[in-house]
Amino acid sequence: QVQLVESGGGLVQPGNSLRLSCAVSAFSLDDHGIGWFRQAPGKEREGVAYLSWSDGNTGYSDSVKGRFIISRDNTKNTVYLQMNSLKPEDTAVYYCAADLLTKFINAIITGQPGDLHYWGKGTLVTVSS
Repeated sequence: QVQLVESGGGLVQPGNSLRLSCAVSAFSLDDHGIGWFRQAPGKEREGVAYLSWSDGNTGYSDSVKGRFIISRDNTKNTVYLQMNSLKPEDTAVYYCAADLLTKFINAIITGQPGDLHYWGKGTLVTVSS
């Protein structure tokens, strides 16, 4: 029912910015949570930024707080991740994921993003000089 397609990844120098997009194909996301996750080489997948579609509430991991901003465009059914002051350690494949809000929250709290039902294929972000 829900399809997610990420775009915007690429090579960027440390300190620069990049904006990722997640196009959502769904009739309604009013009862869903959606967010960005990333997986660096040799590391497990981790949450980055989250958004509750119905009320717009957001949350961020400590590693990106103050640097990244998640937002939505309701008319385009698109979620964005504005990444500023990028660091080499931000290098990873970034995924957009979503699920019913209750399940989304539970997956975040338990640290099991793999439990989320809907995933995009990912977009690679490489931060290097």
